Amino acid sequence: MKRVLLPLLLLLLVFTGTAFAANALPRPNTVTMIDLGAKSCIPCKMMAPILEKLEAEYRGKADVVFIDVWQSPEEGKKYGISAIPTQIFYNKKGEEVGRHQGFLDEKSIRAALDELLAE
Repeated sequence: MKRVLLPLLLLLLVFTGTAFAANALPRPNTVTMIDLGAKSCIPCKMMAPILEKLEAEYRGKADVVFIDVWQSPEEGKKYGISAIPTQIFYNKKGEEVGRHQGFLDEKSIRAALDELLAE
């Protein structure tokens, strides 16, 4: 029974988005913003409520993803960041179209996401 339940549980997690792997970013045909930071960095803490709000508002239209590079240092290397927080924006084709280092306000993030969604 356990041999059957585990694969089914994993499939359920993947298809519901709960187990959204960082290596699957950016998601195909989806505008994506990845914020690479750390939960204990001050500017990152300031951005956390903004990212949570935007993630909920843009759900189904764009992915807003936070990756803690102190917990997963290989992700920082993968994206070639040199400072946190760093935000990377991708268009629907999965092409990087913008990168910003440091705190980024809600208005600026919204403008970037809306511009990419309008393409």
